[in-house]
Amino acid sequence: MIDNPMNRAPRCQARSKRSGVGCKAPAVRGHRVCRFHGAGGGAPRGAAHGQYRHGRFTCEAIAQRKEIAALIADARRAAAAVR
Repeated sequence: MIDNPMNRAPRCQARSKRSGVGCKAPAVRGHRVCRFHGAGGGAPRGAAHGQYRHGRFTCEAIAQRKEIAALIADARRAAAAVR
């Protein structure tokens, strides 16, 4: 029998919801799961993403809107306390 390095590779840790059986595919190096279950995947962020249009929903824009909303809420609370 020929020793194939793929046989010694760590296996994917993903499990089926329905049967509970584990995936038997080799895990991607540096990850716990195989390429089918999301190891190192995902789309690029920001302008490099194919669906990027205007930047309104980027992480930075969302964080900025949350900060502004918090400042407005603080100002309203301070104004209510003065009355």
